[in-house]
Amino acid sequence: MAETHRKSQHKGEVAPIPQNGPSILFDLDGTLADSVYEHVLGWEEAFQKQRLTVEAWRIHRYIGISGKLLVRGIFREMGRQVRDSQRAKLEELHKKAYEKMLHGVRLLPGARELLSELTRRQIRWAIASSGDEKPVNFLKKKLGVPEGVPAITGQHVEKAKPEPDVFLTAAEQLRVKLQDCIVIGDSIWDLLAARRAGALAVGLLSGGYGRAELERAGAYRVYANPAELLAHLEEIGISSQ
Repeated sequence: MAETHRKSQHKGEVAPIPQNGPSILFDLDGTLADSVYEHVLGWEEAFQKQRLTVEAWRIHRYIGISGKLLVRGIFREMGRQVRDSQRAKLEELHKKAYEKMLHGVRLLPGARELLSELTRRQIRWAIASSGDEKPVNFLKKKLGVPEGVPAITGQHVEKAKPEPDVFLTAAEQLRVKLQDCIVIGDSIWDLLAARRAGALAVGLLSGGYGRAELERAGAYRVYANPAELLAHLEEIGISSQ
């Protein structure tokens, strides 16, 4: 797992490129950016505008998957059917509400430093989010993501988490196998997606899920936030220089 791979220009073979550890695929909301509760409030506002009362804790349990699946899950819990037009309206209302709060979103402790250190150690990394392109690009700038680092959004894939498509696409962009990557995420949906595709996963508590929940979903290690992960990189196979 300490090697990445690329296709040979002549025979289409996969040739190893040495590096100092596995490639890293990051979720964004709740993993690098402290934005989970802005998403919750955005969805709460969307439901209220459609004259629906949904408790915030129920919404939080679905943050990390696509808006389509979130709405379906909430309606199923209410014992109701959702029309496609109603679902699309709720997604649009959430998008507008969240974008109004976007400029107030803070980065999680150690997020920029973690990404900078991985770059310094010549570790390949990418962002793999189910979010929309506009907020992902805004947070990329806030994080100081270098030019050329892949950032996969929900628009780039057919199916969002808990399907592993965003992680598979991010690995392809890095020219590595997903099994040679470590997925870093804050929700059970991130870890489930990684597990389904055979990737090692690390959980962060910064999205609001508990340690036991993340471990049951497949987390190899669990840390409080990016800063704590940065202090323990050797535990996930990334050597110091």
